[in-house]
Amino acid sequence: MSLQKLKQSRKAKGLSQTFMAKKLGYTYPSGYANIETGRNKLSLENAKKIADILQMDVNELFFGEELHETGK
Repeated sequence: MSLQKLKQSRKAKGLSQTFMAKKLGYTYPSGYANIETGRNKLSLENAKKIADILQMDVNELFFGEELHETGK
């Protein structure tokens, strides 16, 4: 998982850590900032929420690629 891409994507959208923290239900901006720095582990639920806020596919945001279903 690329935490650097997470930070870059947030900044590219013009969003602050405070905004992200509020959207995720954190009381303080440090709750979100600690995710970006790797101090706090990221739950799957919050990963999906972050991807939605940034309008990105969760796989693309965190793993650098967009996954597609095959027609099998």
